[in-house]
Amino acid sequence: MSRRAVILAGGKGTRLRPYTVVLPKPLMPIGDYPILEVIVRQLARAGFDHITLAVNHQAEIIKAFFQNGERWGIRIDYSLEDQPLGTMGPLRLIQDLPANFLVLNGDILTDLDFAQFHDEHIAKGNIFTISSMRREHKIDYGVLDTNNSGQLTGFREKPGVAYEVSMGVYMVGKTALAKIPENKAYGFDNLMLDLLSLGTPAQVRPFEGYWLDIGRPDDYAKAIDEFESMKSRFIHD
Repeated sequence: MSRRAVILAGGKGTRLRPYTVVLPKPLMPIGDYPILEVIVRQLARAGFDHITLAVNHQAEIIKAFFQNGERWGIRIDYSLEDQPLGTMGPLRLIQDLPANFLVLNGDILTDLDFAQFHDEHIAKGNIFTISSMRREHKIDYGVLDTNNSGQLTGFREKPGVAYEVSMGVYMVGKTALAKIPENKAYGFDNLMLDLLSLGTPAQVRPFEGYWLDIGRPDDYAKAIDEFESMKSRFIHD
């Protein structure tokens, strides 16, 4: 089965400054590789033979590094946005997308089985599938529960709040793609709300493996440390 992927690699990486003043965020190194090369290697191993890099900020540096993908035995091409289009808007610039394709952010470290995620979406006939991760946010205060009279009705010392978050990995069907406007900034949030309003909500697929968004300096430092000790989970030389 031929598999297609689009990697969103056009962000300015403002949360990772000053590192990203010199390098685009997807080329920030994790171990011996830029994070985007780790993703490309994972996709190539999972049978994705055509990858489109959606680029904007410092696009020429990314193009110079990845070229046509021959080094990894796959085809890599590029889609350049000349104005900020958000997370989903750039997809409308790509003219040859198949009926179903993978979309992911270019700054994540995960051991998700991309092939299984891709094939399961198609088998189930989903319009849009989100890979999600359960996270818990720890509140650093004692939480007071009160009634309308101001009386204390309960107390929780530094409770944790669990929630499901998007990993920045999606499967997109052509029906969902058609909802994205052309030449207009349009984000993941816009598409999710539009699909909900149309009565065609996305499918959420929980994932229990490893996932890290390296958009912030502390997460980037964590990714560097953990990649070295867990390298075999992410990449095979």
